Amino acid sequence: MQSAISLSLSSASPITVRSDGGATSSAPDLFFSNTSAPRQLRFCGLSFSGCKSSSNAVLLRSKTKISASLTGNGAPSKGFDYDLVIIGAGVGGHGAALHAVEKGLKTAIIEGDVVGGTCVNRGCVPSKALLAVSGRMRELQSEHHMKSFGLQVAAAGYDRQAVADHAENLATKIRNSLINSLKSLGVDILTGVGTVVGPQKVNYRKAGGSETLVTAKDIIIATGSVPFVPKGVEVDGKTVITSDHALKLETVPEWIVIVGSGYIGLEFSDVYTALGSEVTFVEALDQLMPGFDPEIGKLAQRILINPRKIDYHTGVFATKITPAKDGKPVTIELIDAKTKEPKDTLEVDAALIATGRAPFTQGLGLENVNVETQRGFIPVDERMRVIDSKGELVPHLYCIGDANGKMMLAHAASAQGISVVEQVSGKDHVLNHLSIPAACFTHPEISMVGLTEPQAREKAEKEGFEISIAKTSFKANTKALAENEGEGLAKLIYRPDNGEILGVHIFGMHAADLIHEASNAIALGTRIQDIKYAVHAHPTLSEVIDELFKSAKARGKASLVPQLRFSLLLQWLKTMLLGRLLNQWQSKRS
Repeated sequence: MQSAISLSLSSASPITVRSDGGATSSAPDLFFSNTSAPRQLRFCGLSFSGCKSSSNAVLLRSKTKISASLTGNGAPSKGFDYDLVIIGAGVGGHGAALHAVEKGLKTAIIEGDVVGGTCVNRGCVPSKALLAVSGRMRELQSEHHMKSFGLQVAAAGYDRQAVADHAENLATKIRNSLINSLKSLGVDILTGVGTVVGPQKVNYRKAGGSETLVTAKDIIIATGSVPFVPKGVEVDGKTVITSDHALKLETVPEWIVIVGSGYIGLEFSDVYTALGSEVTFVEALDQLMPGFDPEIGKLAQRILINPRKIDYHTGVFATKITPAKDGKPVTIELIDAKTKEPKDTLEVDAALIATGRAPFTQGLGLENVNVETQRGFIPVDERMRVIDSKGELVPHLYCIGDANGKMMLAHAASAQGISVVEQVSGKDHVLNHLSIPAACFTHPEISMVGLTEPQAREKAEKEGFEISIAKTSFKANTKALAENEGEGLAKLIYRPDNGEILGVHIFGMHAADLIHEASNAIALGTRIQDIKYAVHAHPTLSEVIDELFKSAKARGKASLVPQLRFSLLLQWLKTMLLGRLLNQWQSKRS
C-alpha cells in the first residue's frame, strides 16, 4: 500500500512533504545550512529531510490540503522481476515487505518453512501464551494474594494438553494473520528455499522441485536463527529439549535443568515452576541473569528465583548431557568454567537447553557474492548492507534480524527491515539500536532500553562526562498497590549536564509495556528537561516512569518541545507570507 501526503502551497515556492519524510523547499538558511546536502528537521517527533534553500520566501496558503493515495503492489523497476525480494518471512521479513508495498515497491517474499518464522511459530508468540497461563496460575496458587482481595479460591489445577493447545492456536492465528496481510497487499509469497546466485539474482526451490530464478533490484536476507546447542549435548526432543520442543509442552517434568539463565531460561522457569516443576539453573558465568543491569538482576533474583522451587549452579559448564533411556534419568556432567575441573553430575527428569540462538545462514549461496560469515553471522554495516570478504559492500544486498547478529530480537529485525526499505526507496536511514527496547515476560516482568549502569560508566569514562542515577519504586504507585503488586523498581541512567537519557531499566508489573515511553524518548532525542513535563493519567502504572523522570536532576535548560518548534515554523511562514503580500501591494501602488 503506497501512501502520499502533500501540503498545498504557493506555486512560487512549493514544499512537498511525502510519506517517506522527504521534503523539497526554498526555505531560507534559518533551517538549512548553506549546502546542497540533505538535512534533517524534526517536528512533533517526525523527521523531515530538506535541501539547500534559495533566498525566495515560502508562501503558505490559508488552506492546507492533505491527500493520501493507496495502491497495491506496484510495477517492478525496468529489467527486474521485482523491486525487492526478501528471503525469509519471519517478523523481520514481514515488516520489510509491508513497508516496501507502502513505498510502492513490487515485492516478493521467499519462505521455505512457514510464514512467521521463529517468533510466531517457535518463539515469542507461543511462549507468551504459556506465560499467560503461568501468570494466572501464580495468582490462583497464592492464597495470601487472593485473601488480600477478599477472594476465596479453591485449589487451582490445569489441563496440560489444553494449555499446549492454547499456545499452538495462538501461533496459528497470528501466522494466518501475517499471511492474509501479505496477500491482501499483493506481496508475492514464493514457497521454497531461497539462494543468492549472483548480484540481484535469487533462486528458490520447493522440496523435490525445480529451481526458479527471479531478479530484483534489491535483496534482503532475513532468515533468522535456530536454537544453539553446545557440543556434548545430545538433544532427543523428549527429555533433552530446546525451546522449540518446550513450547509444545508435551510433558511437565518433576525436575528439569535449564542450561542458561537469560531471557529464554528465565521465562521457561516461570512456566515450569507455575505448573509444578522443580527447576535447576546451570549458568556458565558467575552470576544469574548476566545480560541484565546488575541491580535489576539482583532484585529479580530475590523475587523470581529465591522464593520459588529453583536452585542453581553458577560458574560451571554442562560438558555432556545424555537423554533418559532404558529407565535411566537424564545425566548432566558439570565442570568448573575456569579450571575445567569436574564439579558434579546431575540426574534429572529433563533438561532444557537455553544457551541462546545461532544464525540460520547456511545454504544461502553467500559464496556466490564473495561473502564469508563470522561465527555464522552475515557481516553488515550500520545500514544493514552486506559486507564481502574483502571488506567491501555487496551492491543491493542487505541482511536484517538474527542472521546479522546486531540485536537478536523480533522487533529489532522488523525495525531493521523498515530501515532498509527507507534506503532502497531513496531516503538515507540509520537505525539507533540503543533505542530498541527488550523485555522478559516473567511475573513480574523485566524490561530495558539503552545502556546498563556498567556500560554507561565505561562510556562516560572514555568520553569524559558524568552520569547520574534516578530510581523510583512501584511501592509508591497507587495502581500497583491496588493490584497488590508493589514489588518493583524503575531505574534511569542519564547525563546530568545535558539531560541525555542513556538507559532505563524496569522490574515490576507490566514493565514490558512501560518501557516504550523511555525507548521513544531515546529514539527522538528527547531530553529529561522536556519529558519531565509530560502528563500521565492518574492512577496508572505509567506514573512510575513519570516520577522517574521528574526525580532526575539535569542542569541544562529545557529545549523547545517539538510542538513549539512546529508552531514557530508556522509563525515564520505566516510572517513571510505577509511580507510577500505587502511587497506585492506596494509594487502595485508604485
